[in-house]
Amino acid sequence: MDYVFSVRSIRSGDFSSEPGATHFLAIPPADHDPKPHHAIRKTAWFDQVVQAARHGDQNDGPRGDILFYIHGFNTENAVMLERQRLLKTALEAKGFEGVVVGFDWPAASSALNYLEDRVDAKTTAFRLVTEGIANFARMQRPDCFINLHVLAHSTGAFVVREAFDDADDRPGVASNSWSVSQVMLISGDISAGGMVDGSSKSSSLYRHCVRLTNYSNPFDDVLSLSDVKRIGVAPRVGRVGLPLGRPSKAVEVNCGAHFNANRAGYDHLTFPAHTFWFHDDLVLEDMLHTIRGDVDRNEIVTRVVATDGLVLRRPA
Repeated sequence: MDYVFSVRSIRSGDFSSEPGATHFLAIPPADHDPKPHHAIRKTAWFDQVVQAARHGDQNDGPRGDILFYIHGFNTENAVMLERQRLLKTALEAKGFEGVVVGFDWPAASSALNYLEDRVDAKTTAFRLVTEGIANFARMQRPDCFINLHVLAHSTGAFVVREAFDDADDRPGVASNSWSVSQVMLISGDISAGGMVDGSSKSSSLYRHCVRLTNYSNPFDDVLSLSDVKRIGVAPRVGRVGLPLGRPSKAVEVNCGAHFNANRAGYDHLTFPAHTFWFHDDLVLEDMLHTIRGDVDRNEIVTRVVATDGLVLRRPA
């Protein structure tokens, strides 16, 4: 079963590209397109997710991992589910024993809707925390060790940043203690300058995570400032990386050399430099080490230390 919570509206019996109510979906493996009839009761959905997340010694209480996947702009919900399943299958093959949960915010199926997608992302972002992360965080007790993690692709990074910031502005959420363990950004579509230490744009994001890892690719043409829809925007963190003035809990992993050396293998993908992450064995292995968090950032075997951060590389 695949678990998704969707904030798309329903139109003519199907999910649309506009904001709507929250629906908690449990999607059978045979179904490849999230539909409204996959919705189940919220309490049942949470119970099933926690049960799927559990692994390891349970004698002292529930233990496990929940990875929230947040898709980017111009992503139909069927593509969102496909990529969620790619993550789940690849990580499980490498030893991940938790559960991958999708947050499906309203994104259109056309790149021309970029600006509208960002407006819809901002409108619905807070529900990532209020309907999802904060509810799981409230379950945390001395006898419950369910770790929460976030993986955001493209404009999904904007969703996460806005969600964390908005949650701090809502007394009902801000008054409760909540946090996630690992936040991972791939092709992050947010300003690199806004990720410096002390920036009001990213302070909530940094405050509510143990560590943030940014996977960048300087060959990501989708994030190029030459793209007409990006006129006037600042360099994106998924292309140029985190700034040098980042806080100590922020980790930069440059994946450009690895992608460039293997790019021929991704020619079949749409926008390969922007989407190869879901198909790359080395990237996914690095993500699993990051989720586990049992090795220092500089000692993960899929990385080598460089001048301004870390570089992804295949172990010798």
